[in-house]
Amino acid sequence: MSILPEGEDIRRAVKWISENREAKTETPISQLIEEACQKFDLSPLDANFLSRTVLEEETNG
Repeated sequence: MSILPEGEDIRRAVKWISENREAKTETPISQLIEEACQKFDLSPLDANFLSRTVLEEETNG
């Protein structure tokens, strides 16, 4: 059982992507999303939500 609140991994993944977007400007956002999903061991549903959220932010940014 995890001691992290539900959704905490997604929040951490979004923060990680945001930090790495600045550091790795030439890395495609899709690659950063994939790396974050692996790093934070996101479920397929969480990975889908993360991808939609980040890409939506990217287009509305």
